[in-house]
Amino acid sequence: MVAAAGLRVVRCGGSPLHGARAVFSADARFLLCTAGDFVKVYSAATEELVRLLRGHGGLVTGVGLNPHNRLQLYSCSLDGSIKLWDFTDGILIKTFTVGYKLLALYALDSCEDSVFVIIPKRGERDTFQLVSVKLTKTTGQDVEAKEFSVVLEGVDASPKCTAFGREGEYVASAKNFHLQVYFFKRKQLNRFSLRATNAKGGNNLFTCVACHPKEDCIATGHADGKIRLWRNFYHNKEYVFSTMHWHHDRVMDLSFSIEGTSLLSGGVEAVLVQWHNGSDCKKDFLPRLGSAIEYISVSSDGTLYCTLHTDNRITIINSNLRFSKSIQGLIRARDVKTGLVVDPRTKALVLNGEAGHLQFYCLQSDKQLYSLDIVQQEYIQQEGLNQTDLVKVAFSAQGKWLATVEEREEEPDLELHLKLWFFDEETQSFKLNTQISMPHDDHITAMCFRDMDELEDDSLILVTAGKDCLFKVWVILEDTDPEAQQSLSWSCDFVGSYHNYQATNCCFSEDGSLLAVSFEETVTVWDSSTWDLKCTFCHPPGKIRDICFGRLTCSKYLIGATDHGFLCCWNLLSCALEWSAHLNVVILQPDPLSEHIAAVSWLSKESSLFVFKPNEPRPICIQRNLCKEKIQFAAFVPRDVPETVGSEKYIWLRRSQLYFLTDAQELMTFSTKSPEERLTVSSKQLAVEESLPVTPFSLLLGKHRHQQSQGDIDLTKVVRNHHEQDSPAVKELLHTPAHVLPSASFLCPIFINSLLISKEKKSAEEVADEVEMESEEAEEDSDEEKDVTEMEQENIKSMDLLEERTCKLSKAEEKELRKVRKMDYSWISAF
Repeated sequence: MVAAAGLRVVRCGGSPLHGARAVFSADARFLLCTAGDFVKVYSAATEELVRLLRGHGGLVTGVGLNPHNRLQLYSCSLDGSIKLWDFTDGILIKTFTVGYKLLALYALDSCEDSVFVIIPKRGERDTFQLVSVKLTKTTGQDVEAKEFSVVLEGVDASPKCTAFGREGEYVASAKNFHLQVYFFKRKQLNRFSLRATNAKGGNNLFTCVACHPKEDCIATGHADGKIRLWRNFYHNKEYVFSTMHWHHDRVMDLSFSIEGTSLLSGGVEAVLVQWHNGSDCKKDFLPRLGSAIEYISVSSDGTLYCTLHTDNRITIINSNLRFSKSIQGLIRARDVKTGLVVDPRTKALVLNGEAGHLQFYCLQSDKQLYSLDIVQQEYIQQEGLNQTDLVKVAFSAQGKWLATVEEREEEPDLELHLKLWFFDEETQSFKLNTQISMPHDDHITAMCFRDMDELEDDSLILVTAGKDCLFKVWVILEDTDPEAQQSLSWSCDFVGSYHNYQATNCCFSEDGSLLAVSFEETVTVWDSSTWDLKCTFCHPPGKIRDICFGRLTCSKYLIGATDHGFLCCWNLLSCALEWSAHLNVVILQPDPLSEHIAAVSWLSKESSLFVFKPNEPRPICIQRNLCKEKIQFAAFVPRDVPETVGSEKYIWLRRSQLYFLTDAQELMTFSTKSPEERLTVSSKQLAVEESLPVTPFSLLLGKHRHQQSQGDIDLTKVVRNHHEQDSPAVKELLHTPAHVLPSASFLCPIFINSLLISKEKKSAEEVADEVEMESEEAEEDSDEEKDVTEMEQENIKSMDLLEERTCKLSKAEEKELRKVRKMDYSWISAF
């Protein structure tokens, strides 16, 4: 066994974008938000990811602009560190180690050398405190920040339950049914409490807090959907509050506008509500935002709002409540039943998204490409109501056809629908071709296409297996009716069974000639042309959990995993067991481009990876303790360019990359590169083009640059020789500090002269051409015959030699040649 010590498990996407409140840059050009262990910097104009700030070793829980340098960003994490970034260049400036898990971060203008964070109280469980951490100004990059002072005890762990008042004069924090306000100058703490329920049965639980930026006013959201505006809270008994109510469920977040003239609120209704002047009568709405609003942010200039949603979506909204941009990450579905499937066309991961939808997720950009509505029914927000679920998905080999299964279970009835979708090249989307109601009498357990050439529709076959003890074969039929809307449709061609056992899995061999169907403890192999049963395999005890065929040189093997902890390999030529291993395999995933098969086991709350070839019983690679959560699904995604691997034990990563999804819906993958090697040049240095939209001008500019780089060889030599002059004036201009340079008017003539090519370096041929031009001009104008230079007289011999070598031209050609020679081509040297 080979231990893959250099293999790293890295989080590649799917991280929640709504883990903490997002912030806008000072100029509102960028939006900064947390995403797992990273901080993402998006362009507010183009939605593109401009920067990915890596460096934290745990979940990032808060971000905030440095109030004394708006081009810098603070971030805090569960790893116990506060990091200071130059987010425009993606550079880590300094790391402050606090030593506690940091749950939230607040940076104020009134505090020059400190920030406020929420940390757990040592020695007490589920008790948190708000502290002020002093950030020491030292020259080192890693600094200990152990000096802090406690501001409030017993605060809520959520960052939305603590807010700072105008100019940082006070801080308000809510937990359960209590609100506490601390005044920094007077060092006074006031506490206010509400009853658990009011007279009408409303729930007064505090859910969020926001402070007015200009006035002494605190807004609190509650579990019953009410919003309270607190005033005169300098006194414990003389405080007053007014109530506004629109939300039917808990208020998720509150945020005041920059001037405080309006209050923004959001909740599970997916509606952004704008309250004007604290009045319950004056309010505006932006509905249908897709999912519950988790956080609300406002830009410093007040022109943009931002909402973070529970479905991993970021929505950028104009201040007039007009929708602007949307950034959609991997949607965290309540239950992923389709597994991880790869779209052969886009190489995107396909899995459950919104209710009744398939999401196509791009791995490179960590964004959703698009969502396909499969169920095509309105989703009803009601607990206990059985909705139609999307449970199975399969693509044909080239992505031309898509098969989906949806079900709705209402005791004792079961609704099943098998849908076949055809990819339309004109619209570049899938269109429904055939819908089959109740294809099986019970739940469908597996589904697969035959991976063969799709140019001929006759070779395309779909197989479904169900708990009704049957597997069915579906083929394409051509409709001969001239009035039919479509010429192709799907129909059942064959029905198979085995001893009335439930069919649990199915898969085709690489060449499509064999079909393997598992019936509880038995694997059956069928001929796909005649549908004759060829052979059966069995390895008791335990039912077959997963099966797959070998590929390429290992295509003669069939692999199966049982739920009693056995991994078996059968030889299809000898119809005998080749080898078996005692391993509790929960996922069996073959690589479509090689002989390798990945098996993921789950034992003692630990996930392990085994990569092997069917013809070799010993694994090529073993990786234990992959992650803390159980792995649900895995998929091999083909690479665009083969990866360069430095060791034979990582050869299975060369042509494909393995991705897996955990119970926490974190998408992870494997990498042999260190974190420093995985940092690209674009993540280390700011590129202006990243924040620019793709316009015809930008494409033209890129084409021009490409042509310039592939320019004429002679011209490149001229430019190279020109730069090799190493002008002292240019060196002085580029390397001298700006504050000691003379004025630009003094440097400009020197710099321009240094770029000009000296006439002394002209070749003999260029000199001869100039002399000839001057002599011809003298022949045309008799008045200038006396002005012939001495250089012309000295080079008469060379001119004669030149004329002997050239052919005689006509007078018209000579005249045209003289015009060409008189043209000035010195401007070419500047390129």
